[in-house]
Amino acid sequence: MGDISVHLLDRGRIYADMGYVLDGYSMGSVSTPNPDHEMAEFVVWNAVIDGPDRTVLWDTGSNPDAGNGYWPEPLYEAFAHVDAAEHTLETDLEAAGYSLSDIDAVVMSHLHLDHAGGLAEFAGTGVPIYVHEEELKFAYYSAKTTEGSIAYLASDFDHDLDWHVVHGDEHTVFDGFRVHHLPGHTPGVLGAHIETPAGDVLIAGDECYVEGNYADEVPLGPGLLWSDRDWFESLQKIKELERRTGADVLFGHDLDRFESFDGGWNV
Repeated sequence: MGDISVHLLDRGRIYADMGYVLDGYSMGSVSTPNPDHEMAEFVVWNAVIDGPDRTVLWDTGSNPDAGNGYWPEPLYEAFAHVDAAEHTLETDLEAAGYSLSDIDAVVMSHLHLDHAGGLAEFAGTGVPIYVHEEELKFAYYSAKTTEGSIAYLASDFDHDLDWHVVHGDEHTVFDGFRVHHLPGHTPGVLGAHIETPAGDVLIAGDECYVEGNYADEVPLGPGLLWSDRDWFESLQKIKELERRTGADVLFGHDLDRFESFDGGWNV
């Protein structure tokens, strides 16, 4: 295995109610029937995984027009990506020293609109786009029918893309970079185990939006949870990987955790 580095890209901020990300966060009681709701700041991030022979992008962020009518109004009201227009994929890559043409492959943790909004940049390029089988099915089912989830937009991913479908529980992208199927938030969430000279990295992704999902094992709120049972089993998988590897764990949208890594590993 050659040297691998992980560079984190800050793709902006989302504001949302904590009740979406931690189940029961602001539930009422007899003595407090109308509890205060807490709006919190969450990060949207991508990563560039530089290997000996390939440079891989993890997720593509939100479409820059998210706040200009591209996202459905009910979704933007709940999850406002307030600075999406300031964070195009091209400019955020350039800030980290990369260009779109440097990307040899893309791994999609899942196809929700805050992760798949930059996929159009790779339409017609032949760049491999890795996605789990169950995620691709559910995304099209959701976007093309009135069933499923409203968090998928066909305009994000229904392009001339070179899909590389991941089947089963694990897939090696290259030596030292393995993805893991972590259903729960959606049917096909992918996380990753990446080995770098600076230490191992575990990407939990949206299996765990914030540290409370991981450390306290509090599930995501019902609006963000496809399957409670699958979510819990995926959480135990990530925790077992951490015990075995001693890796740092990166959560899906936790701003404090993201900032604590100061740009990545071995950068």
